[in-house]
Amino acid sequence: MKVLHTADIHLREYDDERWNTLKSLMDIGRKEKVDVFIIAGDLFDKGVSAVKLRGKIRTLFSHIDFRVFILPGNHDSNVYEPNLSFGSNVDIMRDDYLEIKDVRFIGIPFEKIEGEELLERLNSLKPKLRKDGRNILLFHGELLDTFYSSSDFGEEGNRRYMPVKLSYFNELNIAYVLAGHFHVNFDTHIIKKDSYFVYPGSPLSITKRETGQRKLNIFEFGNRPGAYPLDTPYFEDIDIELDPFVDEGPLEKVRKKIEELPENAKPLLKVTGYFNAKKNGITELALIESIKEMVKARCVEEPEIELKDIQNILEDDLFKKFLEKLGEKSFDRKMENNIRNTAIRAMIEVKS
Repeated sequence: MKVLHTADIHLREYDDERWNTLKSLMDIGRKEKVDVFIIAGDLFDKGVSAVKLRGKIRTLFSHIDFRVFILPGNHDSNVYEPNLSFGSNVDIMRDDYLEIKDVRFIGIPFEKIEGEELLERLNSLKPKLRKDGRNILLFHGELLDTFYSSSDFGEEGNRRYMPVKLSYFNELNIAYVLAGHFHVNFDTHIIKKDSYFVYPGSPLSITKRETGQRKLNIFEFGNRPGAYPLDTPYFEDIDIELDPFVDEGPLEKVRKKIEELPENAKPLLKVTGYFNAKKNGITELALIESIKEMVKARCVEEPEIELKDIQNILEDDLFKKFLEKLGEKSFDRKMENNIRNTAIRAMIEVKS
């Protein structure tokens, strides 16, 4: 039994980045010959999106040879009415269970419950579970055993969404808890021997906190969860610190860093540090504008630029003597840079 597990696609429009990401995930399902394709909540961003896209979803899911199980999440909990069709190969995981190749799939649709009520909800699953442990639970909520912040779960603020601990699953005969709601990255936790809790992360960056190449979870039943890298759009933090004591020009340094990124990476660029306008033949204002113009086709928002021209400090006799004394010491490069930058900041204060 081969399973593909993803979550938190947050579809809004037809043929945009999110829609094309879903299509690419379906292609991976075909390529990997999966038996079941699981969306553990928040396929849609909100109800109106589901209404607009339901027909397109039916068409998309009609050309597959695997089953699709969709769990209602907190964003789309009210869109899966029993009389609506999302495709002949699609099952909405409500309160019953489904079985494929002697593996039982059980879903807990999102509800606004927590504490004792949520514990009772989990314990109510016991009669539905296979005694041989061939059970997979679909879940959409927060895992409290980790150091996630509220923003790691999307844009919901400080509200709690079905918060659980790994210990809540100890007495349940479940091999995998395939979860959604945590957006930031792929994350696996061991519940007990041969039992795992898995967040795949969002398959494309939904918010700016979701940086780095995106992944989904593909595994054979009985094996550990597996992080499968994707070629979908993602944000990447690019922090560049300019150093006036390095020969490379500042504009060229930024250009190289941006060109190194894959095409599907969207840089969140921050440029700090110091440069010598006279040596590089460009003013501070001109350099800032040149960087903005150079990266505007790649960056999704205006870069954060905090660079400073320190030509007057570099030509200061007192600072030159300081550099001579610093060069006589046997500091490693990192310590030397820290001391030098501290001196530069002090002289900027004095001269301002």
